[in-house]
Amino acid sequence: MEFSNPILIWACIGILLMLAEIILPGGIVIFLGAACLIVAGALTIGLVEGITQSLTLWFIASMVLLLAFRQVTQKLVGGDAHVDNTDEELDIYNQLAIVKQTIGPAQQLGRIEFQGSEWPALGDGSEIAAGSQVRIICRDNIALVVEPITADSEHFSPKSH
Repeated sequence: MEFSNPILIWACIGILLMLAEIILPGGIVIFLGAACLIVAGALTIGLVEGITQSLTLWFIASMVLLLAFRQVTQKLVGGDAHVDNTDEELDIYNQLAIVKQTIGPAQQLGRIEFQGSEWPALGDGSEIAAGSQVRIICRDNIALVVEPITADSEHFSPKSH
């Protein structure tokens, strides 16, 4: 058995790539390995000769296998797909925060602490004292628009319980 035998080299590379699918899952590396085995088979029966024809066949076989069978294997095997909310406005709506710097009166900016960071905040026109708890209504540019928490707003809030 000669190590410089191209059939053996292509077969070994193909098997290694197919085994690498265990470490690098995704369904791509296995097709590259299968294309190597196709080249080894073609070299065995004499369809191709030399490195140029072998690489060309490997490239074409890889593309055909990837395009033809990747969707099929993804449907059979499945995958871990999760689509999450991409609208940040919905994530912050109705969340609670603490006033760090007095907000208002009128359109005077204050600061709140929300999710471990301080944010500029606007109120409803009234003065909201530092240390108060507020509810986030929306975002206006980089400032968060908030309202003070009262007994009425606490009662009707879906996220307060």
